[in-house]
Amino acid sequence: MSPDAWMRANLSTQGYCLSDAERRELWLGLRFSTGLCLALVVTALALESLALVFALTGVGVVAGFTARHPFDYVWNHAARHAVGGPALPPNPARRRHAFKLATVWLLVVGVLLAAGATSLAVVLGGLLVAACATVTATNLCLPSETLAWWERRNTSNEAITT
Repeated sequence: MSPDAWMRANLSTQGYCLSDAERRELWLGLRFSTGLCLALVVTALALESLALVFALTGVGVVAGFTARHPFDYVWNHAARHAVGGPALPPNPARRRHAFKLATVWLLVVGVLLAAGATSLAVVLGGLLVAACATVTATNLCLPSETLAWWERRNTSNEAITT
């Protein structure tokens, strides 16, 4: 499989139904929210900032339970105009579920920081950074992959009746 086809499949796994032309136009926009989150999580971990971790947790709650990540609004209303990109479509369900998982992960990191378990918080935060960097760079979203696998597994076990 070519790298282009693999990244297209990764976006499909997240729930996007995009033509090749749409995917090429949205290549930067679809990475904007995860890239900005990546930079902010790295900053929060480097500073061991409870305030920033918990603020990002709030951003994650909105991202997980609404059709648009809060940073999608930044892209749609400001950043895209600077680079000449198109507006982002709403986030599909699998991508929103991944945001929910990242939100819980951030909350755990914040609680660990608050409890003084800084080393463990940084390690878990580093794993979150790695996952976020992967989805930002390659569109490979492991929670979406897991959900897609689960759906295929459960669908194939259902009896087909006529």
